[in-house]
Amino acid sequence: MASDSARVIDLGGATPAASDRAVIDTPARPILKGVGLDRPFFDDKNRAFWVLQSIGWGGYFILRSLSGLANAMGAMFVVHTLLLTATGYSLTLLMGSLFRRLITLRAGLTLILSLIAVMLASAAFSVIETWSYATFIRPGSKPVGVEFFGAILLDFALLTAWSALYYGINYYILLEEQITQHAKLESQASSAQLAMLRYQLNPHFLFNTLNSISTLVLLKQTERANAMLARLSSFLRYTLANEPTAQVTLAQEVETLKLYLEIEKMRFEERLRPHFQIDAATIGARLPSLLLQPLVENAIKYAVTPSENGADVWISATRQGKAVRVEVADNGTAAAAQAITATQSTGVGLANIRDRLAQAYGAAHSLTTKTNDHGGFSVIVEFPLKMESKDSP
Repeated sequence: MASDSARVIDLGGATPAASDRAVIDTPARPILKGVGLDRPFFDDKNRAFWVLQSIGWGGYFILRSLSGLANAMGAMFVVHTLLLTATGYSLTLLMGSLFRRLITLRAGLTLILSLIAVMLASAAFSVIETWSYATFIRPGSKPVGVEFFGAILLDFALLTAWSALYYGINYYILLEEQITQHAKLESQASSAQLAMLRYQLNPHFLFNTLNSISTLVLLKQTERANAMLARLSSFLRYTLANEPTAQVTLAQEVETLKLYLEIEKMRFEERLRPHFQIDAATIGARLPSLLLQPLVENAIKYAVTPSENGADVWISATRQGKAVRVEVADNGTAAAAQAITATQSTGVGLANIRDRLAQAYGAAHSLTTKTNDHGGFSVIVEFPLKMESKDSP
């Protein structure tokens, strides 16, 4: 068969790189590798074709030879069967080469042309079988004319079964490849969506920080400006170094929030009063990176900024069975609390958090808001407890 197709079983079937697959290491793997069974059977289409072709026709030769010997047909029947096996093997190689091209056509045309090919191959098979039978088994018989087609029905049934198996296997491989490709596209779309959501961090934070640094420079408060710039650099280094689709531990997320709050503390000073209450049982829980930063930023924007006395911001995390409950709360005014849900001018907001949670956990999460006991606003996020593994970087 030609090697211009990598999508059906043929001699030139392309084999995907081994690095694209997970390899399960077991004690039996060296033995399996030695006989070629350490990977999916149809992973190497070239090998799969020859293995099936050889096993099929080898089985045909053994079974038909045993049948002839059991019926006292004599040793020459083995020679007759060997010739038929070689004929069938060769004919099916030619049919496979043709089918590899027909499989790309419309289904109806593929069926019609395949049937014609099987009928012609069956006729040729029958002629050879009849001649071989008359030559090796019944030397005295002299078949003529239509007598050469005496075995055409059995040969047609045999070659039809071979063709059905060929198309069945190749359509299965095509379907499997399409499913794999569809899964890859879905994964890429999900990753792109996660990246987009992560990159929607509020640019106002960066602008305000740079404006504050500029103001400190103008006031010749160089030490504070340098400290603020160093903290901003650390925060941006973290946000740019991490993959937008990556998950981090809650402990890492809290450290990032502290970097962010140190910058904001230099802007608001005593007006911003952050408090962390993190349950030790949750510090290894994994969540999308920078998931909580927009919630804290909203609390600062709507609770701290409008108030002359500032506000307290609480970040708490507790374990709730097989889930983690994280709450970001403030003691701002009721009007500020309503503004958080009514306004999405930052482009981040609660909708962004909901989308990121949905991308990461599907339906196994919740995000609720409420007015808290402090008279301010609370955002409560719950997600499955997935602890950091020992092998995680």
